[in-house]
Amino acid sequence: MVMASRVGFRAAQQTFRQPAFRQQIRSSFQRRCQSTTSEAADAAAAKTESAFVKYWNSPVGPKTVHFWAPVMKWGLVIAGAADFARPASQLSITQNGALMATGLIWTRWCMIIKPRNVLLASVNFLLFCVGATQVTRILLHQQNEKGASVKEEAKDAVKQAGQDLEKVVKKA
Repeated sequence: MVMASRVGFRAAQQTFRQPAFRQQIRSSFQRRCQSTTSEAADAAAAKTESAFVKYWNSPVGPKTVHFWAPVMKWGLVIAGAADFARPASQLSITQNGALMATGLIWTRWCMIIKPRNVLLASVNFLLFCVGATQVTRILLHQQNEKGASVKEEAKDAVKQAGQDLEKVVKKA
């Protein structure tokens, strides 16, 4: 039903004077005419726009959160990279593990959402890389403190898992 610009009884009378199918035909024709003229105007304007104006008005341009979220998230990447200078004994494995997981999860998510945000995906991927590097440094430091090799650590982990499994079986 076509929305009348007037309100009240007269508007209702004008709306119902024409048969319903004529109203639908007229409104669809008007919409079609408006969309083709606006599309042609948009195409003509797009040809004359500069690259900066196109980027400014794009769905991931500086006028949207899709631009400012990655810009702010670079602070996390820079802070994580600044921790490369700190000794591994002073780093938190939970904090860097969270950075690593966040980077991995959001990198995947950035490729799924529409519009696809490559800038946000790149900053999240680098956040994952920084977190993974720090977690690796921490784990290597912890291994060196214990004086055990990787094989010994793996054997100890398997033995502990076997003991836990035996306890579960005995309880059952």
